[in-house]
Amino acid sequence: MIKQEHRRNRIRKRIRKKFSGTKDRPRLSVYRSNRDIYAQIIDDEQGHTLASASSRSMKDLSGPKIQRSKEVGIALAKQALESGISSVIFDRGGYLYHGRVKALAEGAREGGLKF
Repeated sequence: MIKQEHRRNRIRKRIRKKFSGTKDRPRLSVYRSNRDIYAQIIDDEQGHTLASASSRSMKDLSGPKIQRSKEVGIALAKQALESGISSVIFDRGGYLYHGRVKALAEGAREGGLKF
């Protein structure tokens, strides 16, 4: 377990070196726990979270975790578009672009975000 976490943190740091979110193009950050998935849109220059969504905060979600992740992505995109954000940088947080992380990204694209 500790090896996996250490590996993910190494990958995460390598990803974050390459890009950061700006006001024009903020960063969509993903965190995945065993039960839930969390996503935030962050302006790294100001250090502010502009929009956020999680499967934990959305009480009406049911079904498999991949389906819930996609719905979280759609909800996040809706919040972002209401805030005037249409383009983001996707930060997978050291996770593989597969399964729930991919479903969240596809949901965000389906909701109208560009990345």
